[in-house]
Amino acid sequence: MTMKTSPDTPSKRPETPSKGFGGSEESPSVPTPGRTPGKAKQQLNVRAELEKRQGGKSLLNLVVIGHVDAGKSTLMGHLLYLLGNVNKRTMHKYEQESKKAGKASFAYAWVLDETGEERNRGVTMDVGMTKFETASKVVTLMDAPGHKDFIPNMITGAAQADVAVLVVDASRGEFEAGFEAGGQTREHGLLVRSLGVTQLAVAVNKMDQVNWQQERFKEIISKLGHFLKQAGFKDSDVFYVPTSGLSGENLTTKSSALALTSWYSGPCLLEQIDYFKPPQRSIEKPFRLCVSDVFKDQGSGFCVTGKIEAGYIQTGDRVLAMPPNETCTVKGITLHDEPLDWAAAGDHVSLTVTGMDIIKINVGCVFCDIKEPIRACSRFRARVLLFNIEVPITQGFPVVLHYQTISEPATIRKLVSVLHKSSGEVLKKKPKCLGKGMNAMVEIQTQRPVALELYKDFKELGRFMLRYVGSTIAAGVVTEIKD
Repeated sequence: MTMKTSPDTPSKRPETPSKGFGGSEESPSVPTPGRTPGKAKQQLNVRAELEKRQGGKSLLNLVVIGHVDAGKSTLMGHLLYLLGNVNKRTMHKYEQESKKAGKASFAYAWVLDETGEERNRGVTMDVGMTKFETASKVVTLMDAPGHKDFIPNMITGAAQADVAVLVVDASRGEFEAGFEAGGQTREHGLLVRSLGVTQLAVAVNKMDQVNWQQERFKEIISKLGHFLKQAGFKDSDVFYVPTSGLSGENLTTKSSALALTSWYSGPCLLEQIDYFKPPQRSIEKPFRLCVSDVFKDQGSGFCVTGKIEAGYIQTGDRVLAMPPNETCTVKGITLHDEPLDWAAAGDHVSLTVTGMDIIKINVGCVFCDIKEPIRACSRFRARVLLFNIEVPITQGFPVVLHYQTISEPATIRKLVSVLHKSSGEVLKKKPKCLGKGMNAMVEIQTQRPVALELYKDFKELGRFMLRYVGSTIAAGVVTEIKD
């Protein structure tokens, strides 16, 4: 399937000076034909400005995934504490509170699990978001829930990520429980790969509970490595790091524990995150932002949050929301709680907009460039890869479409053809049903219109997942928009 083989390289477009960025020295002062000269939008050299803003560091969106009790929140909470993102007083408060609650080992997890319900249940339900820095990167960290009931939230997190850290529990029996049938480790691995994540760091956590045994580490690597390769990860893009989220060993500095250093000389987790290659951002493409939240503002407008998938935005710009196909004006932009004049692809922002009724905007709407808008449709064709499904898929099969930040009821309206896995040639037209592991072309009908792009034009906005009765049954890419 295309998404397995194609590296996410930006599409080769001719360098045009029309937008005033990238390479062309004189472009900002040359008025573009058909546009009013002197507009601020023409003056902005986004790539140069981004470099400046991030202090020469590249931006990386990181999602942390893994089975429910693998210790994701504790691991990342401790990492943030060691980096100084959480002060000692707050940490002390969490330690006191968690002891009182009889959950002493949960103190670090509380750095990320902000809601009372998450703390009471000891599980992460929503996607938490925090920022930290490594030597060469500014990292937006998304802690995704591992519990099976919250997979839709996890998909939202993974759809917005560039790279992932998969946390597995090294303790005997626990790794196996998370990895075998019914565990979340496999499903999460497949999900992030299908949603476009190609680089993965595996934090083999709780290694202190097996006395940092090299044999156990090797055993986990061989089981996981085989599976991740099947899921479409290249061996050279998967890295394994032994860690302990609770004691903090090997998180931000290389461990000095003799039981580990006697056989492991690789990077600590923070260094490994720093080694990730930053993805190519689609800054030159038309503006696209998928709405992940909508809320009322103090003033006359309202706010939407989401990740800019392509292009850039400036305050004062008019943008189009699809669907409802209505325009509004961007009055303010905030990134990590700081007000900005502009933001670009890769940024998780909050936009304050006016001139439209908040009732018309839902999670999943796409804000886009008025001149080059995204299309909304309720029927499209797609190439899908079926996972380990129990029931064969027939015409009219009900599914839930997970795309960017939405989950929308849909049906498989037509089974168009069965394709060869690698060459993509048609093996069979109009099959009666589709079984596990098959690659196929299908037509999907959604209940309500959804704003989509073709995978060939916008990789970020052309991928989706299909779920059925609580499990992920397929990953797909949009090949044709029907209406």
